[in-house]
Amino acid sequence: MTKKLIAYFSASGVTKRVAENLNTVIDSDIFEIEPKEKYTSADLNWNDKNSRSSVEMNDKSSRPEIKNTVDVSKYDTIILGFPVWWYTAPTIINTFIEENNINNKEIYVFVTSGGSGVNDSFNNLKNTYPQNQWKKGIRLRGNESENVIKEWLME
Repeated sequence: MTKKLIAYFSASGVTKRVAENLNTVIDSDIFEIEPKEKYTSADLNWNDKNSRSSVEMNDKSSRPEIKNTVDVSKYDTIILGFPVWWYTAPTIINTFIEENNINNKEIYVFVTSGGSGVNDSFNNLKNTYPQNQWKKGIRLRGNESENVIKEWLME
């Protein structure tokens, strides 16, 4: 039996709700990846090219600071969740990956999105961090059955 951690970033609360629902299905710890500076509604306005999220996503080297930390050394499996921004993971996910040694962990990815699937986000992470053990990705809405969750995590 492996020790699992659900690590998620949620800007508006949707991913948080999905992570909490997921946590009721599997035996895991849960950790919220919180930005040092919380995102405001204006920051998340993707129609404004000068909004914080737009600027971060257009700068591939952007690494927003994370407010909190977690010791990932005691986990075998990381279940990484985030909303899809510009068809990929928000840059704070890169910060989390680069600040934590997750190389020898099995990593599952879940995304939340109104329309985008998981493939672009998952493949971008696999290509950017090929040294990690990427397992499988899924888009979740929070109403998936226990069987769907368990099937996803049984690679």
